[in-house]
Amino acid sequence: MDSGQDKPTAGAAGLRSAVVVNPVKVADLDEFRRTVDGALTAAGWPAPSWHETTVEDPGRGQTEQAVRDGAEVVFACGGDGTVMACVTALAGTDVALAVLPQGTGNLLAANLGLSNDLAAGLEVAVERGRRRLDVGVVDDQCFAVMAGMGFDAQMLDSTSETTKARIGWPAYIVGAAKHLRDRPMRVSIRIDDQPPLRRRARSVLIANVGRLQGGVRLLTDAEPDDGWLDVAVLTPRTLGHWLAMGWALVRRRGSVPRMEVFKGRKVEITSNRAQPRQLDGDLIEPGRSLKAEIKPESLWLCVPRPAQHPDLSMDAEAAAERGERLVEEARRE
Repeated sequence: MDSGQDKPTAGAAGLRSAVVVNPVKVADLDEFRRTVDGALTAAGWPAPSWHETTVEDPGRGQTEQAVRDGAEVVFACGGDGTVMACVTALAGTDVALAVLPQGTGNLLAANLGLSNDLAAGLEVAVERGRRRLDVGVVDDQCFAVMAGMGFDAQMLDSTSETTKARIGWPAYIVGAAKHLRDRPMRVSIRIDDQPPLRRRARSVLIANVGRLQGGVRLLTDAEPDDGWLDVAVLTPRTLGHWLAMGWALVRRRGSVPRMEVFKGRKVEITSNRAQPRQLDGDLIEPGRSLKAEIKPESLWLCVPRPAQHPDLSMDAEAAAERGERLVEEARRE
């Protein structure tokens, strides 16, 4: 495992950076920009370039432009869709991604332990903890956390933006409750060249790392740079099954009932009918199939130190405290 903490840097000088921001997710864009510019200046970095996303382009084109302009770090500021667009553009380059989550319940930020903490996200970038991650590829899009088909995407579709803005990630519980009694889907799951598995499942997740919204660790053995995708097949049939699964996830002791876990490098899920689908918490078009494959060690990600730890969120709380000092220093100048 290569932690690569100092790989995409240029000596001791500050790095050239760009900010790709979804303006809809930021309450006061001018204040946000002053805070980011000030903190990076205080850290000795040059002022970043700024690129706003649009409905037509949620961030991929803006990120590709930033790379062409010489950015060494790209800050993704927004929800899951913004982050995923940046991941797709940066996969296979030497430019590092830093996450400044502004949406509610950003999945990659949850796995970094960053929540919606702007100061922590800035500090993680300027401290130059780096990790080269695998990404998953579905069609022409990349995901860093997980893809899913079935219940997980239904939950996202049923969670209103208003409720998320009001109560944060627990809003997903409200969305989930609406679909607990839905009928399962009949799926065929082919992993690499193995014979297909046939299941009556509520959800099939293809994961690179293991945390869900709220920091719940679904897949304890999933590592972001092991060259494998972890496949979780969830088969609850009753409300009691759901409760048992939830309790097991909260306690995190032993196996989770009604969940099977497999590993592979290529995964194809085929359902008997069209299903909701999602990548990194962002809904994509429903469909009868979901095909994903691993693209090993293709994304440089800014992570809390120590960068080599299996848990990407290590040192996140300490980084948040250091980040607050950085932001305060910037405000005094």
